Formats: sequence, structure tokens, C-alpha cells
Amino acid sequence: MRAAVLHEIGQEKLEVLDDVEAVGFGPGKVRLRIRATGLCHSDVSAMSGVLPQPAPFIPGHEGAGEVLDVGDGVTGLSAGDRVLVCWLPACGACPSCKRGQTHLCLAGFMNAGTPNFKRSGGDVFGFAGTGTFTEEVVVGAGCAVPIPDDVPFEIAALIGCGVTTGLGAAINTARVEAGSSVAVIGCGGVGISTIQGARVQGAAQIVAVDPVASRREAALRFGATEAVSPDEFADAKHRVTAGEGFDYVFEVVGKSATARTAYEHTRRGGTLCIVGAGAMDDNFQVNMFELFFDEKRILPSMYGGGDVLRSYERAIALWRAGRIDLESMITHRVRLDGINDALDQMRTGESLRTCIEL
Repeated sequence: MRAAVLHEIGQEKLEVLDDVEAVGFGPGKVRLRIRATGLCHSDVSAMSGVLPQPAPFIPGHEGAGEVLDVGDGVTGLSAGDRVLVCWLPACGACPSCKRGQTHLCLAGFMNAGTPNFKRSGGDVFGFAGTGTFTEEVVVGAGCAVPIPDDVPFEIAALIGCGVTTGLGAAINTARVEAGSSVAVIGCGGVGISTIQGARVQGAAQIVAVDPVASRREAALRFGATEAVSPDEFADAKHRVTAGEGFDYVFEVVGKSATARTAYEHTRRGGTLCIVGAGAMDDNFQVNMFELFFDEKRILPSMYGGGDVLRSYERAIALWRAGRIDLESMITHRVRLDGINDALDQMRTGESLRTCIEL
């Protein structure tokens, strides 16, 4: 089958091959035919080495498709079912799951160390234990979440990661209050979803911050009340909040420099929400006096900070009701052969989300 493979960490291009085989099918597993997958910035971060991932590997974790076959012991799924890929399934038995923090379950991360593809030259890993830049993939049954018939595959794919992450940061983690002031740094697919989440929550002012003009323009269409470049952010803070700082600031870039900027633009007693996934050697620093004196809440948000299955249902309900716009987030569509062009468009900020149709 065909798949896009990164041979070594640090390479910028993927090679589309036709000699890849999905492996590992058996009890508790399902085989999926991927129909659509989104290109998420986490895929690029794994390719560059910012996020840890063994190579060679197939990127992609934001996918949707159909069940081809189910292994022994799998219940609730059958061939032909339409599903989205959950890259962080909950085991239901670990301490995090028992506490109700299913998004912190480590079972899914354990899958990332087991190859689920192979070629004649050896094993190939799937990013985050999935790997959706391929025609077929074998995953644990918990990774395949049924979707209603009225949800297109490309919409379901976005809900599988970026939309859930952004909406959840505003709704689950920060719990944005109606009438509040919000700033969002980084307006790619996750940042746009965060803006939409803040709008759903009733924020009065939503300032989008991004260096790319087209993304600032897009942010306004999705609910931002104004959009500024990073150089204009300080001025926006003074205009919108009289210099006090925003009630909520979301960092959706994954860098300590922008996290520090976000901290400085958060009001005393306000909330800084870290949404971007960054490198292990990039340290965010605050001094002990300001940490105590300003009493700003620093809240990391992983995968939307809540039960992902409930978050999927909520995203679908909001989409059906017209409260969030997911179709317009897909700015580019390509076939698998166009994957490297899509990567370039993401790196330059030209695209919000690219849908890869398989």
C-alpha cells in the first residue's frame, strides 16, 4: 500500500512509497482504511525532532476512515463502520483514568514505541502510535471512535486532534468566562479552534496574534474581534485592557519565548493557557517573586484537557448547530503525492489545515 515515510529525523521531505505494509493485526486491534487526514503542526515537530518519535516513521495522527476488519475480543466495532482516529486512547484502568483525567493516560504513548508498519528494509513506526499518512493502518480498538453518518471524513479528521485541542483549551482547561478578554498567540488550525472555543464561551474581546497576515485575516472570520502582528500585541493590550492585561492568554506556538510574552500580557490573577507542544530542552522561566505576587494561573492543556470522547461529541454538536465553522478551516486539499507541498504551506503559514484525501 501507499504511505508517506520520513526516513530520518531532521529531513524536511517525505517519500511516498508503495511497498509499505500495516502490521500488528490481532486480538484487540482494528484495521482501518484511511479516507482523510489533516496535516497538524505536531507532525512537522516530530519530523524535525522537537517531539520525540522513533524513525523511520509515517507521520499523521489526525485521521478518519472506515473499519476494514476487527480482531478477536473487539466489541462495538465492525467492518464498514465510519470512525475517527483517536491518537490518545484511554485505557480506563490507570490512575489517571480512574481520576477522570483520561487525557493524561499514557497507554497511547506506549504504542508509539511499537512499529505498526514494515517494508522490505525493516520496521516503520507510526507517529503517536497511529500514522495516518497512509492508505491503511492497524491500531488498538480504542483508537477507532465511531462517528455519525452525517459527519464527513475530513471534518471528523479535524475533530480527531486540532479542533478538540483548541476548543478544549478554551472550554475545559481555561474555562473562559462570558464577557472576558482573550488573546490567542498562534493562529493555525489549533489557534483558530481556540478562538472559536472562546467565542462559544462568550468572550467579549478576542485578540488574535500571528505574524502571517493571511492567518490574521482568517482569525477575524472565525470570531476574533481584532487581529494583530506580534509587534502590535503590546499596543493591543493597552487599548483593549487599559494596560492591565488580558483575562486569558493562550499560547498555541509551543515556544518558551512566546509563552513568556503570553505571561507578560496576562493580567494579575488571570490565566495563561499553554496549548502548543514544544521541545524538552526549551525552558520557560518565571521568577519566584512574580509567580507569587502576580498570582497568574499557568495551565497547560493537553489534547483539550478533558475526556476526549465527550469532547468529540461536543464538537460535533456545536458544528451541527452552526456554532463553530469547521469546513472553512480546510484551506487546502491534496492527494498523498502532494504531501510535501502541503508541508511547505504549513511551514510558511499559508494554510490553516490541509486535508489529505486518500
